[in-house]
Amino acid sequence: MCRLNSPQGLGLVTICEREDPRDAFVSNNYDSLDALPAGSIVGTSSLRRQCQLAERRPDLIIRSLRGNVGTRLSKLDNGEYDAIILAVAGLKRLGLESRIRAALPPEISLPAVGQGAVGIECRLDDTRTRELLAALNHHETALRVTAERAMNTRLEGGCQVPIGSYAELIDGEIWLRALVGAPDGFADYSRVNAAVRRKCRTNGDFAGRRATE
Repeated sequence: MCRLNSPQGLGLVTICEREDPRDAFVSNNYDSLDALPAGSIVGTSSLRRQCQLAERRPDLIIRSLRGNVGTRLSKLDNGEYDAIILAVAGLKRLGLESRIRAALPPEISLPAVGQGAVGIECRLDDTRTRELLAALNHHETALRVTAERAMNTRLEGGCQVPIGSYAELIDGEIWLRALVGAPDGFADYSRVNAAVRRKCRTNGDFAGRRATE
């Protein structure tokens, strides 16, 4: 969901119901991020996660973690890390939910844009396919993810840019929290904005402009 633009002739036409968008704290010895002793080694491949970890726990050692989910878990099990951070949605979809020690709330780790959501693209001129895919669209998820993606578009973000965004539908309004991290992954700042439900795209664009001020 992090790609800004679709190839010519294609478009994002459906966003399915979102899985849990939170980040997962995974460890064999500790139950939570706060339980880690100073100097513990935490693995992540995400600059977005890194900057939030560094802000909350500057006493931790954050190291790059690469590979597929199985490889990353093996590195944890082999003792290379004291804990690693993955996506709750990915672990659940792989049947590995039991590896999650704690799900990190957005207040601690703001998710990536569209995290946990599955979007479906098709040819824009393929009316029949678009009609079939419309049945899979989840309206509330689409509203929330549209706001998050609009913010990302305004910032010209991508999969390797430390940007976090999480939209919630509260009392008919889209509330959007946004985070922009420094390129080195060790600084961030955030904004909170609101817009009425029908202006979710406008709200995301506004959040993006505020983040650059």
